[in-house]
Amino acid sequence: MAIVLPELSAEPEYFPPADSALSQPDGLLAFGGDLSVQRLQAAYQQGIFPWFTEGDPLLWWSPTTRAVFAPHCLRANRSLQKAIRRQQLQFSCNLAFAEVIKACADTRRDSGTWITDDIQQAYLALHQAGQAHSIEVWQHQQLVGGLYGVQVGQLFCGESMFNLEPNTAKAALVVLQQQLSQVSDGWIDCQMPNPFLLSQGAQPLPRAIYLQLLADLRRKPVPAHLWQPRLLEFAP
Repeated sequence: MAIVLPELSAEPEYFPPADSALSQPDGLLAFGGDLSVQRLQAAYQQGIFPWFTEGDPLLWWSPTTRAVFAPHCLRANRSLQKAIRRQQLQFSCNLAFAEVIKACADTRRDSGTWITDDIQQAYLALHQAGQAHSIEVWQHQQLVGGLYGVQVGQLFCGESMFNLEPNTAKAALVVLQQQLSQVSDGWIDCQMPNPFLLSQGAQPLPRAIYLQLLADLRRKPVPAHLWQPRLLEFAP
């Protein structure tokens, strides 16, 4: 029997329940709609995110298993600390959001990327609305790594990361949790598990438990100063 995938209406806040997503392909929930700030905000509030490649329709997902970094699990071990010193890395937040998302897209061009031009423009608008943020890693004033994502209450929903030098993506993750831990527990959502995330300490969560965590954290705001564009101190 054919499965009919729901098409989103013009109402930007509407999504089908996240737990109604398909099991094959895992997490596919709906198609259509747009990438407006209002719709993206509504999606993340409900544990849903867009993911599609060039030429595909706009697809929305809520996978059965999520990957999250729990509080205090991201720490720089001795080898990473030495690498940061040896490579003379510096860190910042929100000083180069557009450059970070473009670098995330460019480093995946050969294998295909979901970070299309439309996605880049949509998340740049979300950044300008104060909802999407970036961590940058610099070496001799050159951008060599970083990540971006969406802040939903006290949950940071990571979207993508890149590294042009060894260790810079790992370092960006550690600095992100240090940044969040100034004002909250420091939960980070990584969408779906993969070998790299699991090797860094991410833990799989069933969707139902993830949605409970999201429901709790999205009601807890973070202060506006957390994401003021600035250089960041790395704490070993």
